[in-house]
Amino acid sequence: MAEVIFRAEIKKRKIKYVDAASAGIFAQNSTAINPLSAACLREMGLDHSKFKPRQLKHKMIESSYITVCMTEDQKELLNGFENVCSVRDIAGFDIPDPYGRGEEAYRYTARALCAAVDALIRRYFSDAPSGRTSKK
Repeated sequence: MAEVIFRAEIKKRKIKYVDAASAGIFAQNSTAINPLSAACLREMGLDHSKFKPRQLKHKMIESSYITVCMTEDQKELLNGFENVCSVRDIAGFDIPDPYGRGEEAYRYTARALCAAVDALIRRYFSDAPSGRTSKK
């Protein structure tokens, strides 16, 4: 959900030259998004058809401008990289993992992601004129 929400928000704000790629530390590569994640994104009017779950690789971290972990615990697992931070560092809270829980847990996580994405954009990309952002 994080990738889809972030991409929708940068598109809405007309921030160019910024992209996101979501990957899980313990995720399994799959061809399908979790059905409850998909339902939340549909409720929000967001297209998730191009999203494919994937596992995080060191090369992804090394080639990114910033890697944002959903929790402090995840950040600690990646402590060897200078460009790793957590949502808590940016927005002051962790993003709960709804996996294995019900629809309301997914909705709660989606709302938390929206708040975190807003904080992330304000912190890292709001100083650039619309359409002129060059961070990746």
